[in-house]
Amino acid sequence: MSQGLMASARAQRRWDADTLVAPDWLVNGDNAWQLTAATLVGLQSVPGLMVMYAGLVKKKWAINSAFMVLYAFAAVLICWVIYAYKAAFGKQMLPFVGVPGPAVAMNYELEQACLPEAGICAFYPMSTMVYFQFVFAAITLVLIAGAALARMNFLAWMAFVPLWLTLSYTVGAFSIWGGGFLFDLGVLDYSGGYVIHVSSGTAGWVLAYWVGPRHPRDRTEFHPNNVLLALVGVGLLWLGWNGFNGGDPYTASPDAGAAVLNTNVCTAMSMLTWTVMDLVFFKKPAVIGAIQGIITGLVAITPAAGFVAGWGAIIIGVCSGSIPWLSMNILGKQKWFLEFSDDVVGDFHTHLVGGIVGGFLTGLFATSEGVAAFALAPVGGAIDGNGRQVWVQIVGFLFVIGWNIFWTSAICLFIKYVLRIPLRYNEDQLLIGDGEVHGELPYAFFHDGRHDYDQHYGKPQMDLERQEGILEGVDAGHSSSEGPSGSGSGNGKETKQQ
Repeated sequence: MSQGLMASARAQRRWDADTLVAPDWLVNGDNAWQLTAATLVGLQSVPGLMVMYAGLVKKKWAINSAFMVLYAFAAVLICWVIYAYKAAFGKQMLPFVGVPGPAVAMNYELEQACLPEAGICAFYPMSTMVYFQFVFAAITLVLIAGAALARMNFLAWMAFVPLWLTLSYTVGAFSIWGGGFLFDLGVLDYSGGYVIHVSSGTAGWVLAYWVGPRHPRDRTEFHPNNVLLALVGVGLLWLGWNGFNGGDPYTASPDAGAAVLNTNVCTAMSMLTWTVMDLVFFKKPAVIGAIQGIITGLVAITPAAGFVAGWGAIIIGVCSGSIPWLSMNILGKQKWFLEFSDDVVGDFHTHLVGGIVGGFLTGLFATSEGVAAFALAPVGGAIDGNGRQVWVQIVGFLFVIGWNIFWTSAICLFIKYVLRIPLRYNEDQLLIGDGEVHGELPYAFFHDGRHDYDQHYGKPQMDLERQEGILEGVDAGHSSSEGPSGSGSGNGKETKQQ
């Protein structure tokens, strides 16, 4: 470029900068907070749940578990901007889903963020809203992955992610948040107790059923390979939840601060309650149990975060630390339950049960002040004389559960019988793990060069006779100290192979 053209270009840039006027609707503080909140939520998945899963599974499945998270995060983003965002938050096509379409045009990205059917507009550009909603969609798929770790075929997972995002997540998001029929009914879900947690808990449990159980050797001995790494992951989850719940007023408002405070109060109360339950019934405080208590507290406060007062958050924390504990350690130890679905990290108990608990208690403890601050009609829950809200909340989670049971099953059958992709790994892959599936190992505990997988992971042979009768005496001991969850770590006879 000649010196004259370069000087002209520099002058043009100075002119643009000098004359650029921000849109009247832009509030820089809101935009900055919303992008920060979105980043915090993204960190919950990558690296939060990535390292938590890698630490909770056996060493031979660490890479595969982390990679399932990484793939889901990337795949959801591409699908989201191409068509899924508008299906979840665009103009209505049906009472439960919007019209799909791209969200990548520059004029669209720079216009004011609005949810047309919900009648909500924010003070930042549409690009910020699209990314903020993406990280919620991504973490939902990541949570589902936890139920099917240590045996789901990666190719099947690659197909499952876009299909489930399209047929399930967009429906829940539009119905409750985007102005769909549950939004009109008045279902309260502050930040995803139903859209994210009830749906992922249901879908994960159903997915685990169709994929089938882990290898018998893995299921009888499935101790976490790195509890400290799991603690790092859950720490990122906890602090990342400040963006998860604090970003959902769509503005840097007083209600955002209340949501952040309630989130942390409930989570702390839930962890303490779970730990006390462990001490009372099992005589030992377990770190894995504390992790479960943190997660259930985060899940249960999600639908209520900015709607309830601080005392309500404490009550929700007590319930989220006790009811899922009972579910995991009583229901999760039943032989029929273990045989039905091998839910590795306990999605059923932490996300489905925790989400139902939080959603139901939102119907009880939502305040009219909290609901009004979220730009909804100033009608609270039962404590404010609105007993109808409890029934509305029940209708909401029943719809989400039913929809996800049907479509998760349909997607799994489509992948298996139409796409002809096996849902689970073959025998050698199940026995060897990462070395056979990805050709990589998580830890270099031996010399570089040729790796002796037989020595480090066991010969790919089945001793089926040795596995007979595993469930004859289901261990009634401490689930939390044995593995990622009561349902995932308990002994289980393998009853279904794909």
